[in-house]
Amino acid sequence: QVQLVESGGGLVQAGGSLRLSCAASGSIPSLNTMGWYRQAPGNRRELVADISSEGSTNYADSVNGRFTISRDNTKITVHLQMNSLKPEDTAVYYCSLKTGYLRMFHYWGQGTQVTVSS
Repeated sequence: QVQLVESGGGLVQAGGSLRLSCAASGSIPSLNTMGWYRQAPGNRRELVADISSEGSTNYADSVNGRFTISRDNTKITVHLQMNSLKPEDTAVYYCSLKTGYLRMFHYWGQGTQVTVSS
């Protein structure tokens, strides 16, 4: 069973920074993609950033240049460094783990609230 434990959410003023972390545990294949999604009230859950075990990254256009995703493959942990935060970044942020290829599995963390005040 795979478990994702998130930390680092909170309240920050516009222009500030937060660092989100997510630790994965369980039987996890070495080839995988970990990332962060977010969902604001009334919106769909959207990809913020992800990173594969090989190091390839993807960023949403809205955060590209402000957020940086990284991972530790030894501890199977992913981090999201969020700088220059904007009120539009306010959302619940969910850690994500994808494994497999022909048979794909998608796991989710419980979500952590990020609130950016103006």
